[in-house]
Amino acid sequence: MMTDNVPAIEGLMRTSAVIPVLVIDDAATARPLAEALVAGGLRVLEVTLRTPAALDAIREMKQVPGAIVGAGTVVSTEQFEAVMEAGAEFIVSPGLTERLARPIIDSDVPFLPGVATAGDIMRGLDLGLTHFKFFPAETSGGLKALKALAAPFHQCRFCPTGGITEASARDWLGFAPVLCVGGSWVTPAGASMAEVEAKARAAAGLR
Repeated sequence: MMTDNVPAIEGLMRTSAVIPVLVIDDAATARPLAEALVAGGLRVLEVTLRTPAALDAIREMKQVPGAIVGAGTVVSTEQFEAVMEAGAEFIVSPGLTERLARPIIDSDVPFLPGVATAGDIMRGLDLGLTHFKFFPAETSGGLKALKALAAPFHQCRFCPTGGITEASARDWLGFAPVLCVGGSWVTPAGASMAEVEAKARAAAGLR
């Protein structure tokens, strides 16, 4: 079974080589941060639900022309409803359960659930999904593990996230089933917006 969700999420994954994974503590910083990332060539932005400012940050970032703003670390249907009200354009979860996946799939919003095992991927395939976040990428065995996992699931495409660095990203992106990677190195703590834009430009050039 395939869903209408598939081409939408693949399009997002192919938009740029790196999806910044953003932890926003102050919503007032969200818009300038999005402007810097988009100016550097990274349009797909994942705001994680790890802080109280996340929902307001999504609303702020959506005001930036060219930005495609989604919500990460979505782990419940209640969070899904909240981020949809905030205007999230795609959903990323650290794992995959049918209870969470069903309403997201039914909504037709692009969905990138986390997987780390063959069983996770098979659960996703049963739900009609073929595009996944491989998470946590490095501590789940790294690129070697993903290559072994991807072999029996030729139809699947991946966005490894978790421990990916500027130095390792190119190796991950060199594996054909990997359409993009997720990472936080583009927005290091204390960086100026000019520095973020420069890092974004370098990241966008990885593919």
